[in-house]
Amino acid sequence: MTDAGVPPPPRRSPFRVALTIDAEFADRPTEAGTTARLLDVLAEDAIPAAVFVQGRWASGEPALARRIAEDGHLVGNHSHHHARMTMLTGPGIVRDVLEAEQAIADATGVNARPWFRCPFGAGARSPRVIRRLAEVGYRDVSWHVDSLDWAGAGARTLGGRVVRGTLAHGDGAVILVHGWPAATPEAVRASVRRLREDGATFVRLDALPELPGLRLPAGDAA
Repeated sequence: MTDAGVPPPPRRSPFRVALTIDAEFADRPTEAGTTARLLDVLAEDAIPAAVFVQGRWASGEPALARRIAEDGHLVGNHSHHHARMTMLTGPGIVRDVLEAEQAIADATGVNARPWFRCPFGAGARSPRVIRRLAEVGYRDVSWHVDSLDWAGAGARTLGGRVVRGTLAHGDGAVILVHGWPAATPEAVRASVRRLREDGATFVRLDALPELPGLRLPAGDAA
């Protein structure tokens, strides 16, 4: 019982959550050093993450890209030019993905296969795109909870959105944030602490048995 004689709300059963981050160049104004601050938050609160790295960003920010791997986060491929995969030809998809793979490996020392995330989610539901990714050893990973941090809301709004969406989904929720919006580091810190209070255990993406994204039958993916 609480001091007011009211029973506390029941604690949820333990559930798993995977935080994912798209590390890319900002496409609107932000604050310098935001991605580094986000990595600081992950380290301070022992939050594992999967980070989908844009190849050109890795080439431009090699120290930050290497830190992602050195801090123990799962490294994925987020394309090289951040183009919509649906706008590229089949050979163009392959060329872009492999160019990113090399840039990411050069910066981090890690091969990003098999983890891929389509920029803007464009192509995530396209069998043509998914087949081309499979040809070069990748599977697209989507998300269940979109923070919409790129749109410019404050940390309180973002954190609330993440908490509500994650609790609504439950076990196995995959959260999407980006590395560059200025409010994201504090939103991540606050939402992770709240979700842990509600029973969440944060795990890397590769610890979940099922991931969001289009999966083709074995014959179709060949």
